[in-house]
Amino acid sequence: MNLFRSCVVGLDHVTLSCGLSVSRMLQGPYSSLDRDRPLIRLPVASFTVATVLLPLTGFIACLFISLIYHFEDATYTHCQVSNYLPSISAAISLVPERYIWRCCIGLHSAPRYLLATAYFNFYRGRFANRLPELLLSGLALLCNLAENTGLLLLTYVSSTETYSVHKNGFIVFIASSLLHMLITCRLWQVIRRYYVNPEEVTSYRWKVRLFLFNVSCCAAAAYFFRRHNNYCETGVYTLFAFFEYLVVFSNMAFHATAVWDFGNKEVMVATPPEDKRY
Repeated sequence: MNLFRSCVVGLDHVTLSCGLSVSRMLQGPYSSLDRDRPLIRLPVASFTVATVLLPLTGFIACLFISLIYHFEDATYTHCQVSNYLPSISAAISLVPERYIWRCCIGLHSAPRYLLATAYFNFYRGRFANRLPELLLSGLALLCNLAENTGLLLLTYVSSTETYSVHKNGFIVFIASSLLHMLITCRLWQVIRRYYVNPEEVTSYRWKVRLFLFNVSCCAAAAYFFRRHNNYCETGVYTLFAFFEYLVVFSNMAFHATAVWDFGNKEVMVATPPEDKRY
């Protein structure tokens, strides 16, 4: 019986398949990528850098355009006090900034979902006999997926369109991001205890630093946001926006540590030979 052609997306021995059955490492009906014809092979390091650069360059472009061409509108607040930096929501809500940001986030979301699944497979291989860490791995996967989904929600529903939806998307993004970072640091603490790979040790150290930095920036941003709303002081909203930028940058840097996590592994897109019959 001829089945539809299947696509296989692989990350070294970690594979995702559009097939009929699921076996070890989420691998589909084709048991080895060696039997398939590769269409794309890309080092994980390049794949990760490209994924992170999409939102980074998109945000910098939106911020630059907002400051140069839409300064008054982007920096306006209900307090009507002097402000020198737009919030992220303001920077991505105007035109053409809105479309630049949506394009970059949309393009980067699919690789993010793939990496989230690849991390789960990675953890499942490391913690095959450790139930607590396996459960944490599953929770990390859910948080990673929720983080990316929350980012998509706050991106495609701007604060000027439906504020409540945008706000809830932001809350989901921040909450799931912090929880994902915390769980990831815990998992990598266990990995460091039992493995001595220098790259994994470096990855763990940077994950902890970036997590602590992210938490500090979140706290500072929340403080200045509340202070601005309560007292309407000049420049306070600018400080909120600045720390909000640092939250986003440190989040991107945290995800960029995948460069160390997956070493010399590759992302592969392949199709099976046409003469296979089942």
